[in-house]
Amino acid sequence: MNTSGIRNEGMRIGGEIVFTDAKIPVHYPYTSEVVGTVPAGTSEHVRKAFEIAANYTPKLTRYERSEILRRTGALIGENRENLAKWLTLELGICHQHSIYETRRAQDVFQFAASEALKDDGEVFSCDLTHNGKARKIFTKREPVRTISAITPFNHPLNMVSHKIAPSIATNNSMVCKPTELTPLTALTLADILYEAGLPPEMFQVVTGWPKDIGDEMITNEHIDIVTFTGGVPVGKMIASKAGYKRQALELGGNDPLIVLNDLNDADLDKAASIAVAGATGNSGQRCTAIKRILVQESVADRFVPLVLEKAKAIRFGDPQDPETQLGCVIHAQAAELFENRVLKAAQEGAEILYHPGRDGALLPPIVVDKVPHGSELVMEETFGPIVPIVRVPDDDAQVMQISNGTAFGLSAGVCTNDLNRAITYINGLNVGTCNIWEQPGYRIEMSPFGGIKDSGNGVKEGVIEAMNFFTNVKTYSLPWPE
Repeated sequence: MNTSGIRNEGMRIGGEIVFTDAKIPVHYPYTSEVVGTVPAGTSEHVRKAFEIAANYTPKLTRYERSEILRRTGALIGENRENLAKWLTLELGICHQHSIYETRRAQDVFQFAASEALKDDGEVFSCDLTHNGKARKIFTKREPVRTISAITPFNHPLNMVSHKIAPSIATNNSMVCKPTELTPLTALTLADILYEAGLPPEMFQVVTGWPKDIGDEMITNEHIDIVTFTGGVPVGKMIASKAGYKRQALELGGNDPLIVLNDLNDADLDKAASIAVAGATGNSGQRCTAIKRILVQESVADRFVPLVLEKAKAIRFGDPQDPETQLGCVIHAQAAELFENRVLKAAQEGAEILYHPGRDGALLPPIVVDKVPHGSELVMEETFGPIVPIVRVPDDDAQVMQISNGTAFGLSAGVCTNDLNRAITYINGLNVGTCNIWEQPGYRIEMSPFGGIKDSGNGVKEGVIEAMNFFTNVKTYSLPWPE
């Protein structure tokens, strides 16, 4: 293992690096070795951070905000290899996937830098009706002031970027609590932001066990907005505790790739490539990863061997090896849970076509055919590189009913060459995103992203949507003689 020593990091509070006697170890999933530590912070640390944020009034011009965001993107590029190395060490995903994450984060900052320069105020003339007056009404957006950001383990760089970049673009101050499983990258990003010129009061990072600091991140009196990405139970707990505070909850997914029966052999091969890449990218640890492949019966026998072939071609193993295409999941307990779901599905009639064996947190791309659509494997969010195939009827209405038959509603992909069928699925699937001939989670970092049902409270991420959410609209009017 090439870790270059253990990183002992401190919190970033008000421009200071803050340590505590009690520490939280950060483990490399592939070997379970400790690669770093962060402070086991207390609610007092969180309160201090929010007090600093609330008492600071950002004065950055649009140009200054844009330049800080632009420089941050450039610095991420300059630090790509180091960022990717530590993404791999704390998360266990392969180096190739870590590099991809750094590029996505650069996109976030690039788009935010561009959007920060735009003034989206509106003008309404008041002489439009018989009650009209010689006035004009104007709108402007103002920062909310203080934002609490709680981020998950699966995208330690990009998910934090999606919180902080729109916050900077709108002149807000943010306190971020990264998960204790993967906190190191968020601290590195904070330092990059400071180097790019961001006042430290505008982005602070606190670390600690959820039981010690979680409630303060939700209930602190200075918080105007809570933005959370993570699991459904925690999201619903936040909703119950945050009360009147504005909340953006981006929760889990159970995303289908739907393969329809109008496809020829070349199309089925293309669909199989999408299926395997979508199920295994980031070790399957994405809320938008393909969690179930719904293939219509009449093409299933031609489609399944293609999926199997592509899954067997994936090189899995040492996450730090540049040739590795699939690394670990977050820890051995998660890998065991997902493997057990596969074994349970087999007891229910599913056929395991490929399972070269689990090794701790290293979970191979397991291909399972003929999964009953009511199986736990495909009803719950199985957050790993499992490739579960559900054979569904040659009846689009029934397929949509099966697809919609889970608690989640995040995104979906549909493979069809029939435009009318594509439109029918776009209209009929109860999801936040429906992509034709693409992975369910495909987007650019600027486009709206989010789900319905248990996948979220309908508030979208994506740079533009987040900037809107992080601001209050003020209207004002002036006499305007014509």
